[in-house]
Amino acid sequence: IHCTVLCCLACGKIILWFEIPADLTKYLCTCLLSFLFVILGLSHNVCDGSWEEIPGKRTITAENEVEANKLVNNYRFGFRKWKSHVTERPFADRSEVVKELYSELNIIKPHSGHLITFGNVVYVFLFGWWVSLAYFLVGILMFVTVTGAPYGKLCWKLSCYFLWPFGSSIHEIGNTLRRCCDQAPDCECNIDRVEESSTVLLPSPTEVLAPEMPDQPLRTPYWHRFSTYVWLLLGYPPLVIIHVLACFFSWILVITIPVSKMNARTLRIILLLPPEDVSVFIYSQRKHQDYETRALLCCYHAANWYYYKYTVDGINVFAVNLLPLVIVSLVIGYVDKENLFASSDVKFAIAISSIIPLSYYIGMGIASISAQSNFAVGAVVNATFGSITELTFYITALLRGHKAANPCLQEVVKAALTGTLLGCILFIPGICMIIGGLRHSEQRFNSRSTGVSSALLFISVGGVFAPTLFSKAYGNLVCDACNSSGGNSSGSFVCHNCHYDLVSIWICLSYVYTLRPLVYTVSALLPVAYIIGLIFTLKTHSHIYNIHVGEGQVVHWSRWRSLVILIMATVLMSACADLATEHIQPILNQPNMSQYFIGVTVLAMVPEIPEIVNGIQFALQNNISLSLEVGSCIAVQVCMLQIPILVLFNAFYDVGFVLLFSDLHLWASIFSVVLVNYIFMDGKSDYFQGTALVVVYFILLALYYFAPSPAGC
Repeated sequence: IHCTVLCCLACGKIILWFEIPADLTKYLCTCLLSFLFVILGLSHNVCDGSWEEIPGKRTITAENEVEANKLVNNYRFGFRKWKSHVTERPFADRSEVVKELYSELNIIKPHSGHLITFGNVVYVFLFGWWVSLAYFLVGILMFVTVTGAPYGKLCWKLSCYFLWPFGSSIHEIGNTLRRCCDQAPDCECNIDRVEESSTVLLPSPTEVLAPEMPDQPLRTPYWHRFSTYVWLLLGYPPLVIIHVLACFFSWILVITIPVSKMNARTLRIILLLPPEDVSVFIYSQRKHQDYETRALLCCYHAANWYYYKYTVDGINVFAVNLLPLVIVSLVIGYVDKENLFASSDVKFAIAISSIIPLSYYIGMGIASISAQSNFAVGAVVNATFGSITELTFYITALLRGHKAANPCLQEVVKAALTGTLLGCILFIPGICMIIGGLRHSEQRFNSRSTGVSSALLFISVGGVFAPTLFSKAYGNLVCDACNSSGGNSSGSFVCHNCHYDLVSIWICLSYVYTLRPLVYTVSALLPVAYIIGLIFTLKTHSHIYNIHVGEGQVVHWSRWRSLVILIMATVLMSACADLATEHIQPILNQPNMSQYFIGVTVLAMVPEIPEIVNGIQFALQNNISLSLEVGSCIAVQVCMLQIPILVLFNAFYDVGFVLLFSDLHLWASIFSVVLVNYIFMDGKSDYFQGTALVVVYFILLALYYFAPSPAGC
């Protein structure tokens, strides 16, 4: 009501002052009210005058209290959004698809599908033929040693098995069956001649020991045999190499993880058993009810597309696979100083790629600590480590640029800051709208929540670019060279490399007492606004969440473990950022690419890949509100935390960082904020709106690609 009265008074004064016709009064009031409602985060339908009913509380249902706190933190201002679970989910409550991913390969199940699939055929060409060939050659070697002949027979059986293992199974023979075969090796009890009418063999977790026959000769213990040591010295080592290679390559491919499990289980269990205890059944559907065996290995499919969901101790398999890049980056970066084995381009690519898994581990650590702590601890950890990925790169780049007297790295840092803003405002919401809209025709979100985020973006961008606007109003246009096109003084002049002399403004004494205090004032006010927002959502208005939780909780990472991982990941991040800035210069020297483009693309968006993945997962689950808040949260942290920290760092250790941006950075950021606020007005999203945001983002990237490099670079 107060807003309506104020708007009507304002419109009335405008009408009287400018003598606007009366029929425009309703239109002006409507526009002004709509603008205020968007800024204040209120949802209002102008056409019918009805207010959108917004529930007083947000009901959150979670499996346990820790997951509930994590979900609440996802909705709170200032916390980075996290999709993955921080607690172990009960295996019984998972879907059948997920259960299949984590099922062991020693369980024989009735299988009615086809075994000749695309993944199984690909297995033969990628893994089967050379693993089978290795077993065949090792089998020949065992026969040559004479004493290792039993292992040679086993290797030849396994050679046939690994060429096409699907539908077949490997078992450990029990005492009863072994005694039958020892007494009458050619009788019908032989495991290779079992009748087809038997039932499906199921694994027996325990083996029932039959009484020993008095005339039964005792077997020589496994570790007292000479053949055992012949096998461990000659046959087992080459198979270790073969299976390790197969495990590595199949694990890296992710969708072929069943092949990795099969090779690991063979290496760890089957090859360390006595050869007479290992039996290969050609068809897993045969009956073995009369015989005492234990299933060791059975595989039906070599590939499963759903393994992109697979996690190891709560960490997605892709982040686990990328973690060795960190070690590779550190080794070749600090050992090969002379670039004898890898060029600077390769080192930069590996160093910047290693940031992706480290960002994922940092995100998991932040989510784990904040979900298990109170609001104060969670807020401090999130504010401290939430921007650590970007800050480590920015600070190391500024230090290296100051040490080498290279002003280009400062411009690259500014381009990376702007690129993060543009990516979080345009690309992340846009790609989430597209992918979510392809699965759900139309998605709705809380326009009040996005209105608050939009207001915060206006405050953030306005505060960050206030010194730049000030300098544009009072700066001097400087051109490096001006030449007469007509060859005389009366002809027209053509000037080259014209720009505002911003650095001289900073150094000039007439502006030291105006621009620098303005930068410090803005840098002090932005964190204050961030802290007030945290107190509002985490303390004074935390009652808006109605939480329903289940029982039981087993966290993947405890608080202390999460803290240790955070510290280790931060140290490794600093080392990788140092290597990236050390080897970035050859990339910046590319003649056909602007240095602005490198900053707004690679350096800005690579650390945000885990956040993009989280946003896409939220959108696929029809939770577009969280998808949109992913980008807004990062953008707010960039403006309200990262930039003030850089200014504070420069105040204590002068590295030449000046909070003045180029015209392209300024207008691109302002235009992006205005556009995204217009898109968010109706509280609905679809793939067309997302396409509009992504297209605008790529248009801005094209501007940066063709823009000239900063002056002096």
